[in-house]
Amino acid sequence: MGFKEACRKANPAILEPMMKVEVEVPEEYMGDVIGDLNRRRGQVNNMGDRAGNKIVDAFVPLAEMFGYSTDLRSATQGRATYAMEFDHYEEVPRNVAEEIQKKRNG
Repeated sequence: MGFKEACRKANPAILEPMMKVEVEVPEEYMGDVIGDLNRRRGQVNNMGDRAGNKIVDAFVPLAEMFGYSTDLRSATQGRATYAMEFDHYEEVPRNVAEEIQKKRNG
């Protein structure tokens, strides 16, 4: 049995790095920020208050965070800030895994 065939039969999982993201945003932009995190396959875990702003805590795949700084500034007129750090690995959803396999196989 060839290596590729063995890998297919093993039912492998593709893992992706998940980032812990904290966004501090004025309340009037809260809906835009949460909508953008959701579009990036983010999972909002908690919302709170700090110094007159809202805080959104979420886990977001690293692959979806590219360009986030620019998009966040545009959506909030430069009034929101964010910080992120690696948290854990998670299996990619089936549709994302299929897209990765299509790109790899040409």
